[in-house]
Amino acid sequence: MKNTLNVLMSRLRMKQLQLLIALDDHKSLHKAAGVMSMTQSAASKALHELESMLEAPLFERAKNGLIVNQFGHCVIRYARLVATDLTALCDDMAEIRSGKGGRLAIGTIMGAIPEVVVPVLDELHASLPNLSVEIVEDTSARMLMLLDDGRLDLVIGRSIVSDEPSRYHYQSLGDEPLSVVVSYDHPRIVRKELSLHDLSGYRWITYPGHMPLHALLERELDLSGISMPANPISTASTFVTVALLQQRTDLVALLPTDIAQLFVRQKMLRILPVALKSPSPTFGIVTRKGGVLSSPAQQFIQRLRKLERVR
Repeated sequence: MKNTLNVLMSRLRMKQLQLLIALDDHKSLHKAAGVMSMTQSAASKALHELESMLEAPLFERAKNGLIVNQFGHCVIRYARLVATDLTALCDDMAEIRSGKGGRLAIGTIMGAIPEVVVPVLDELHASLPNLSVEIVEDTSARMLMLLDDGRLDLVIGRSIVSDEPSRYHYQSLGDEPLSVVVSYDHPRIVRKELSLHDLSGYRWITYPGHMPLHALLERELDLSGISMPANPISTASTFVTVALLQQRTDLVALLPTDIAQLFVRQKMLRILPVALKSPSPTFGIVTRKGGVLSSPAQQFIQRLRKLERVR
């Protein structure tokens, strides 16, 4: 492995990585060579040199062309990561030269937005008013893929959803309390406490099966002796959940409490007095091991940690 690394450090060329990306995009050595302004024989030679350096074939040779194998998928992913990092480097350098102050790309779960991400961004913009910020709200699993590809600087979410959580640095920030919600048009509840049994006539809007919040609801129902509903509506989108709840009063869902309260204040949802037995899921700061954080990303994380100590 050390010998392979030394060979790559001394002989690997960016054009070889660009060729891999072109092969992945166009599925043809002839087309990839054309995109790279190379002859097909030169492209073939460059690919062979790269496979020799890595001591592994990256494609299977078939009658209809090259078929990427598991080694190829691995190398192509890192080739895209290098290309993305170099693009980000050029963009950041240009923005710094122009006085814009650079760029920060953040991924976040929805529950962290109101009380964690927004206050820290407000504070960061006060000191870096020309900073360009991109915010992606999605599931932790999808955002980790964007982090792997170099499209995000950091993620506010959960690294445990990864098949390989050890690939990431994780710094816990706190819990994500959950609430059971219904439409604002739902009749007011006069009782101080409800159980999940009281909601047996309702249809659930659930998170997709691979998400931790789906497992939490399943566990809550199981603790109450209730089976998971056979006909749920499954979505990871807050917008879809709220839109569905507003249309019908016989639907019920779980939402992060901070998000639910935003819609309660806008008279769009009601929070039901249901006490959940499971501990609230935790979330934190996720970054790539071996990655180099930009100055804005470092400052953002420092403010996150400071906010967490105050909360």
